Amino acid sequence: MATDSSIMDANSFKSGDINSLDPLTRKLVERREQVLGASYRLFYRKPVNLVRGEGEYLWDAFGNKYLDMYNNIPSIGHSNSVVAEAVYAQMKKINTHTRYLHENIIAYSEELLELMPREIDRIMYMCSGSEANDLALRMCMNYTGGTGILISREAYHGNTSLVSAISPSLGGAQELLEGVRLVPTPDFYRSGKTEEEFTAWYCAEIQKAIDDMNAHGIKLACFIADSIFSSDGVHPNPKGFLKAAIDVVRKNGGLFIADEVQPGFCRTGETFWGFARHGIVPDLVTMGKPMANGIPCSALAGKSDILAAFSSKFPYFNTFAGNPVSMAAARAVLKFIKDNAILTHTNEVGSKLLAALKDVQARHPDKVGDVRGSGLFIGFELVSDPEKKTPDKESTLALIDKLYDRKVLSSNCGTYGNVLKIRPPLVFKAEDIDWACTALDESLSELEK
Repeated sequence: MATDSSIMDANSFKSGDINSLDPLTRKLVERREQVLGASYRLFYRKPVNLVRGEGEYLWDAFGNKYLDMYNNIPSIGHSNSVVAEAVYAQMKKINTHTRYLHENIIAYSEELLELMPREIDRIMYMCSGSEANDLALRMCMNYTGGTGILISREAYHGNTSLVSAISPSLGGAQELLEGVRLVPTPDFYRSGKTEEEFTAWYCAEIQKAIDDMNAHGIKLACFIADSIFSSDGVHPNPKGFLKAAIDVVRKNGGLFIADEVQPGFCRTGETFWGFARHGIVPDLVTMGKPMANGIPCSALAGKSDILAAFSSKFPYFNTFAGNPVSMAAARAVLKFIKDNAILTHTNEVGSKLLAALKDVQARHPDKVGDVRGSGLFIGFELVSDPEKKTPDKESTLALIDKLYDRKVLSSNCGTYGNVLKIRPPLVFKAEDIDWACTALDESLSELEK
């Protein structure tokens, strides 16, 4: 199993390649390996030494400019001045924990909950998406009395002990929790089904997994998913299929956790939240660092009865979660989103990018099998046989290198590792499309030779 964490290992720097690096980069890599060790992997076979960012652009130590088509954490752009000024202003005043009263956390909570379905009426804060998902799982198990958890085949939900055990994309020696059941990747492209048939099939797979739990004496607690199935290869459609699946989960007594770390905060363009594209009202919603443009900040929003049932038994305190500085950053992000009509921008520019990528696909029909997405979250899938839809991981890894040579940064994902994940900062502009698509077009032509 492989996605963000393990697929990039095949396309990342290996210590044996160090002599191929320029002296400055080589020295920095050597110093890094001495203090950080093997757990800290580097993207790309020739690591890039980034020193500055602005919006959707990055610059390395040699002054080379890159187009960032991958990083969702700086959601409203690298080095956004609105966030920087808000953080600086608050840092000069005070930064402490949530057991003291402070306006920022209250005001932000009110602002954020206004963007949620009315059933979602309470919120708690953490410092990472992993912590948010960890707490959400604990709440579901407490509320339902079950330990059964449904996840997608290539799910990634974080790196705490609990959530890494529901993240098969980590691969390696990672063992899943006993109560976990995998649901197949919702791969509409390969299904050969109509939208109605596909939805019925996916619902049946959900029920099949729950039946298997019941047969082993495991009570269902929840289904956790990010609504665009990013680690599975970016699967946004057909719109509404996930709502039908959640209905099955609820009929069997389970809850739904919407992991919005990646699809939330306007990323999918049509709606502010990814789950809203499917017409879903989740039981719990988790968020991560994009909500504060990279400042350590995450949250869990949910229905008050679920949160109260947990809090009455397990008082939760996370020392610097929801601190005034993080809340200042998060408020600045929301203000920027509203002031700059980012949802409309993401939908419009994302639609233009998707259309341009489909034009690239049309010029390379033997190599590009599918282009799919919503807003500024797009999967660009490579195949070796378009009729059989045979996944082509090796070409995808080679494509990432060729894009890197053209100063376009991206990565891959998916069940087969053959999907280019296109997920730029939300300030990505229409005039950037030509750079990205020309680089793709030229890189694919090289691969075909």
